[in-house]
Amino acid sequence: MAKVYSTTTPRRVLSASSIKGDDVVNLQGQDLGNIEDLMIDLERGRIAYAVLSFGGFLGMGDKLFAIPWEAMTVDQDNKRLVLNIDKELLKKAPGFDKSHWPDMTDPAWGAELYSYYGYRPYWE
Repeated sequence: MAKVYSTTTPRRVLSASSIKGDDVVNLQGQDLGNIEDLMIDLERGRIAYAVLSFGGFLGMGDKLFAIPWEAMTVDQDNKRLVLNIDKELLKKAPGFDKSHWPDMTDPAWGAELYSYYGYRPYWE
């Protein structure tokens, strides 16, 4: 589960609509894009992936990345998420475009993705 950074009392529950569109930065404060969507694992009742939109200009040419939710940290004070990844490593990550989403229910695809970010798939 994503950790929460806050100088105030951290929230334990947020609405998906309050996260969608939030900025994502890395630990160095570099802009990595924003949250395009959240993918929910209906069977397990949890967030499977945050879909990060990165690159492009005014929404054109953006590349999308499915990021394991565990890799995200909520920075509640600055209303953003933090992803501990170097910007160059993100550029090389497996991604997709808005017109060609992968089958996010494919466990082999998911396992490869989780491995890229250094996490064990939550369904194992």
